[in-house]
Amino acid sequence: MGHLDHATFGWLTPALSYAMACIGAALGLRCTVRALGASGRSRRNWLITAASALGTGIWTMHFVAMLGFGVTGTEIHYNVPLTILSLLVAMAVVGAGVFAVGYGWDRGRALALGGLTTGLGVASMHYLGMAALHLHGDVRYDPVLVGLSVVFAVVAATAALWAALNIKSALAVAGASLVMGGAVSSMHYTGMLAVSVRVTPSEAALPGATTMQFIFPLAVGLGAYLFLTLAFVALSPTESEREASASAQRPVRTVAR
Repeated sequence: MGHLDHATFGWLTPALSYAMACIGAALGLRCTVRALGASGRSRRNWLITAASALGTGIWTMHFVAMLGFGVTGTEIHYNVPLTILSLLVAMAVVGAGVFAVGYGWDRGRALALGGLTTGLGVASMHYLGMAALHLHGDVRYDPVLVGLSVVFAVVAATAALWAALNIKSALAVAGASLVMGGAVSSMHYTGMLAVSVRVTPSEAALPGATTMQFIFPLAVGLGAYLFLTLAFVALSPTESEREASASAQRPVRTVAR
């Protein structure tokens, strides 16, 4: 059995991955709150932004954490198409959950459906990302820990959507994001504890790309997207601010005596 190291760079990758999860959660929650206060095309656009931010944050969290993953006795490469597919899956299923909450008439049913869909999607993203690994050996999973990681994903997703429906202030969103980031990170590392690798020594070249060739630049690019989106959301006026500005610009009619 190969020895697995989940933090080859010490606490750097776990800390960075947690930060990415928190930023994605904060953006997703804030955008969903903005969407629920809007209507028409504006609501749809905010929900799309929320889905892309949450999906990107979760995916970036996973692969930043994977930068610190190593197995003694073998290199690790990644299947590029499958890795990109895991990103698209994350965005799509998170989008389904967010839209269920954003347009659902029955909030309780929408929350249950959205949480289950989003949680299963997050777990699917994680294990698709793991399926993209190429190494000299066989990867095996502890089914109990896999099941526990899926439960964590569903609970974390449901809690995040509940927060989007019930928390309005920026400070409360920040607190909820820290909790959500911790829940997503717990899901990831629970899933990683389920992994064991039986190494088969070989001199053959592994297919796919190394972490520094593909995962690192993609994670940096998506991290930059999160920070730019954070700036956009922070600077974008709310619906109430738009209405106040519009009313202030309306001419005041004087009544003739």
